[in-house]
Amino acid sequence: MRMTKLLKAGEKAVYHSLRLRKGEKFLLVTDKEKMEIAETFAYWAKKAGAETTTYLMTETLRPITEPTQLFMEMAKKASAIAYMLDARIEEKPFRGYMVKVGMEHGRICMMPGLTKDMMERLVNVDFRQMDLFTRKVIKALKDAEDVLVENPEGTQIEFSVKGRKWSSDTGDISRKGMHGNLPAGECFTAPVEETFRGKLAISLIDDKLGRGVMEFEKGRLKRYEGKGIEAIIKNIGPDDSGKIIGEFGIGTNRRARICPNMLEAEKAFGTAHFALGDSYGLGQNVSRHHYDALVDRVTIRVKGKWIAKDGKFLL
Repeated sequence: MRMTKLLKAGEKAVYHSLRLRKGEKFLLVTDKEKMEIAETFAYWAKKAGAETTTYLMTETLRPITEPTQLFMEMAKKASAIAYMLDARIEEKPFRGYMVKVGMEHGRICMMPGLTKDMMERLVNVDFRQMDLFTRKVIKALKDAEDVLVENPEGTQIEFSVKGRKWSSDTGDISRKGMHGNLPAGECFTAPVEETFRGKLAISLIDDKLGRGVMEFEKGRLKRYEGKGIEAIIKNIGPDDSGKIIGEFGIGTNRRARICPNMLEAEKAFGTAHFALGDSYGLGQNVSRHHYDALVDRVTIRVKGKWIAKDGKFLL
């Protein structure tokens, strides 16, 4: 097979990120649009000696919110899972299930909304360099009681991350219990819920849903405006767990761009993102929901020092 940019990126994903090994059980969850990408993963997984199963989600079964019994059995037996379905708001509970089962029984690479361009441009990068910078960001923020995030659009949010564990997503999804994205490039934690207060002026929430404003008191969403946020709240319905702050993250991938795809946008340099819903075990909130919201051109003050101003890091 001729070595294309896409095939090279697939090699990086399988050998340097998932690090599939001989005899492992690898489950690929894809749709028709992502089949070309899935084939590159399957090619290198076979080369690595992994037993590979491809699950094609047909359009007639979507949106999928709950796994079938047969699918549950496959997911539980997988050593590693790669998820690359087109991103859809109605499928958030299913994505939440995938993360949970993937981490409990093996490891999982989540790539909702992945495109061929993103694979070629953002996956075949220097993971080590990305990891070193991400570690610097975590060091500056760890155990801070006084984090302030602002931007020119009107964001002014304050919170503590004292005592909260940080996670980094820099391409290493090689061990059991791990969960990460490709493309990679972020660090994240859960704010101490009751300390989270102020206003977020966002440029994107979830995927393809645009600008809006959210106001928080003691970690709970109290007021909001914007069609994208309204769509999220409608999808959450009466489940209050989906209206509590669950994540604060910072993008550290120098090649990522702000675009209508949250998988890439949240990794962009000079951005922060905040999520409503589940805290992935880093905080107190447990929810079937998790919706990322992007704040661009951020200014961040922590422990009395500025670590970013107007979208530029000062580290």
